[in-house]
Amino acid sequence: MFKKVLIANRGEIAVRLMRACRELQIPSVAIYSEADRNALHVRTADEAYCVGPPPSAESYLVMDRIIEVAKSTGVDGIHPGYGFLAENPVFAQMCEDNGITFIGPSPAAIKMMGHKTIARETMIKAGVPVVPGTELIDDDTELAARAMEIGLPVMVKAAAGGGGKGMRVVFKEKEIEEAIRAARSEATSAFGNGAVFVEKYVEDPRHIEFQVLADKHGNVVHLFERECSIQRRHQKVIEEAPSMVLDEELRERMGRAAVEAARAAGYWSAGTVEFLVDKHKNFFFLEMNTRLQVEHPVTEMITGIDIAKEMFRIASGEKLSITQEEVRMNGWALECRVYAEDPYNNFLPSPGRILALRVPSGPGVRDDSGVYAGYDVPMFYDPMISKLCTWGRDRTEAIDRMKRALVEYVVKGIKTTIPFHQKVMVNEHFISGDITTSFIGDKFVLEPGEDSEGLRDVAVIAAALQTAGRKRETVSSAGPAGPVADLWKMAGRRSRWLI
Repeated sequence: MFKKVLIANRGEIAVRLMRACRELQIPSVAIYSEADRNALHVRTADEAYCVGPPPSAESYLVMDRIIEVAKSTGVDGIHPGYGFLAENPVFAQMCEDNGITFIGPSPAAIKMMGHKTIARETMIKAGVPVVPGTELIDDDTELAARAMEIGLPVMVKAAAGGGGKGMRVVFKEKEIEEAIRAARSEATSAFGNGAVFVEKYVEDPRHIEFQVLADKHGNVVHLFERECSIQRRHQKVIEEAPSMVLDEELRERMGRAAVEAARAAGYWSAGTVEFLVDKHKNFFFLEMNTRLQVEHPVTEMITGIDIAKEMFRIASGEKLSITQEEVRMNGWALECRVYAEDPYNNFLPSPGRILALRVPSGPGVRDDSGVYAGYDVPMFYDPMISKLCTWGRDRTEAIDRMKRALVEYVVKGIKTTIPFHQKVMVNEHFISGDITTSFIGDKFVLEPGEDSEGLRDVAVIAAALQTAGRKRETVSSAGPAGPVADLWKMAGRRSRWLI
């Protein structure tokens, strides 16, 4: 096992990995930018070192500087978390070249699965179903002609990168060439690589992914599926495990395909094989994420397997601690990504100081967070501040616990996506499982003026002023029914006491 590990990341995932390190008796080293000097991950680590100014291109992405910190502090492993350098084969190779273990897959596997067309070809050879599509074609006119041969609708996709950048859906022939130009331009700007290709667009699909674990001894298992169909702008916002749409026969076939995909890539570490499932329950390989996935907690909650700790063990050369036959599914889990965003203003980022914070807890609740009361959410990075997860014996109990946890979750000083999640949890289509990747927009719309969070703040202030005016009374904290209801309720009770 490792003697000391550097976590090359920030926010909740850095804190999550440091907790795993502590349980494994491994000292952890944090890096931080000048904007993150007071961040929670800096306070959690055993050692912390500044690597540059706030922009990530001048700090968290400066590979030479991170390697320099790693060497000077004597670490023998670097975990990249997700984002930043997690899927950068150059950085993984730099770690190995400097005698430091990259806690993730091999540079070759990252490179292979990071290039979408090479990944497609690898999956085809391995017998994994893929969506009909083209190879990389530089000539826009020729690519447009090939797209028409496949048949509309199609999706133009960047060969590199992810996160919905460099992607365009085309429904009309007259739009195809402009979509190719736009996707190529966006891909060049985002990834420095303008290569694009075309795939058949699967209408109303469900996004189902399988978590895999593989060691350096050839052992591969899957930990069942996650459903990630609730997305906005091609980015996931709510995930759950398992999926309502899979029966045991389909789960077994998709799980087997995920394991074959990992074997075909010569993969080790934790990884995620993503599929699209159409309304006829046909499934197609989408891509493989060669890193710890944001939504890994829901898999941990239904399997009891600590995926982060497994990554450390695999990287140190240990064999997997479980076999496929030993992996069991227990109950249902949900994850809501809580962002510092204003859901009533097109999800615009809402950086600033968190004036007050109350985190939910109780049976079946887990919150992986990177913030605290008094913390300033910076404007330089992804605005996700925590991942709220709930577990239940079945989906209904997991949803009920999520509704309860969201009411308990109080963040003051900035806007968050908590009101958005509250609306989704009571949406009849979500509750029945009638969801696709176009759920937001087709079956769920957050109307302007529904900002109950703002109204609640006004009510809280009014109630607080009323109670403060009664000198004989002591203001009580909010209870499980919510801060507004409780303050007003307590004010009413005190009025009766005064009569």
